[in-house]
Amino acid sequence: MSSIDKAIGVFDSGLGGISVLKELRSLMPQEDYLYYGDSSFAPYGVKTKEEITKRCRSICAFFISQGVKAVVIACNTATSACVKELRTLYPDLPIVGMEPALKPAVDGRHQQHVLVLATQFTLKEKKFEQLMSRFDEDNTIYRQPCPKLVELVEAGRLDDAQAVDCALREYLEPYDMERMDSIVLGCTHFVFYRSQLRHLIGDHIALVDGNAGTARHVQELLLERGECRKPSSVKGELRIYNSLKQESILKLSRALLER
Repeated sequence: MSSIDKAIGVFDSGLGGISVLKELRSLMPQEDYLYYGDSSFAPYGVKTKEEITKRCRSICAFFISQGVKAVVIACNTATSACVKELRTLYPDLPIVGMEPALKPAVDGRHQQHVLVLATQFTLKEKKFEQLMSRFDEDNTIYRQPCPKLVELVEAGRLDDAQAVDCALREYLEPYDMERMDSIVLGCTHFVFYRSQLRHLIGDHIALVDGNAGTARHVQELLLERGECRKPSSVKGELRIYNSLKQESILKLSRALLER
């Protein structure tokens, strides 16, 4: 099989990466995709760096066995933990990670008030500290871990309006939303809460995530390598795997893809 005909591997600690997969398929519908959700080990945000790295190495080994042409780490936490190590392990394989979209949130402006919602692991890692140091001199950046938002997605409870509303209010309550300029969705699970967040915060606050930018970066890399399929009216194949190995989690994955 030529490299252009190979699939793109996408993985996450669970189901959050489905939001990135959706963006990738929208931009490059002609490509084949393998999605791996590691739901039996979710959430990654409370695991150690060593535990996360071990899981990510195992998933990448699976993708290699399937002959993928690129890997997308659709998880800010996993990227923080081990993207450098994975790139060292597989130097010939494009591996695209994610980080909280602080740069587009600030966008060259000054005196911005930005709230970053992410996992506890992402927010405490050196990688995020380095990212934040580029922007916090002229801006006020707040950090808020949101473990319940990951749990609700994994449990298939996005339509539990009361639980979602209570969780969101708990995480937003400490901050003055009248002064806030933007909220960064620094975990791919959180993209599924866009409409509920918009209802709570109003229209004056920007909601920023890195999904579209990640998809464009993957496309650019494949074009540079001559491995991007030509646009076609025929949609590529999608195979979904999950470490839980339950039909219910695969059904939930496909339902999230259609949201």
